[in-house]
Amino acid sequence: MRRTMQMRATKLSRAILTGLVAPVLLGACQQAEPRGDATAASETFPRVVSLNPCLDAILVETARPAQVLALSHYSHDPAASSIPIARARQFAATGGTAEEVLALAPDIVLAGQFIAPATRSALERGGLRVETFGSPATIGESREQVERIARLVGNRDAAGPLLERIGQPSGSVASLPEAPSVLLWQAGEIVPGEATLIAGLLREAGFSSHSARLGLDQADRVALEQVIADPPDILLVAGMSAGQQHPVLEALANTHMAEFDPRLFYCGGPAIQPARAELAAIRADYESARQ
Repeated sequence: MRRTMQMRATKLSRAILTGLVAPVLLGACQQAEPRGDATAASETFPRVVSLNPCLDAILVETARPAQVLALSHYSHDPAASSIPIARARQFAATGGTAEEVLALAPDIVLAGQFIAPATRSALERGGLRVETFGSPATIGESREQVERIARLVGNRDAAGPLLERIGQPSGSVASLPEAPSVLLWQAGEIVPGEATLIAGLLREAGFSSHSARLGLDQADRVALEQVIADPPDILLVAGMSAGQQHPVLEALANTHMAEFDPRLFYCGGPAIQPARAELAAIRADYESARQ
């Protein structure tokens, strides 16, 4: 199992580099501006602070660099960033406090829908426009999110390349009887609900949901004992708890195991293309192992 998971991790790194790094770096070359030269962009286009790592990833692909006053502090953390870390660190970051954001005096603040009410109130009392976003549950919702951010930053044409990479929703084949069951075992030993973006991508890749068959919903916990007692065809490990790393998992001879980077399912936007590629590779590995 360890060898299989190490091989999957290596392939995953290539997928991330192909799907995330190259397009972002290309975009940076095409629209590079000196980091400190904010005059041209700020006179015409709104200046923006983002407080959410998923929105950060979309913002840096749709806004002109001089418009981005700061990203969330998560994007400076290699374990949490949805942006190649070298690219993210070209921009300042805040800890998300109202005082930090007010000091930057942006025109627009991008935030998740669960922004602290006190923080939002302080920003709005300071005259700032706060735009909130939920977590996209479908490809269509992710596309709408990209288009909305591009409109907000006054650069609608910039959404095109990212939308092309996201693509349109594909047909699901998970209803077929032979669809292998998959359990996405997230950090904290929990599973995603069926009304989530990653659940849709799993169906699109031709998998059936093992957690749904077990009657589990969003953020329900699956203990190691339950995995052993009723294993799926494919176990995607996306956490580092003791149960998720337990050697007893080696006994699941008929279960295909692979690591799955959480950065590929926490956000939509730029993460969708490499997530699709990784799931396709996992499906191919599974089919190959069965032959």
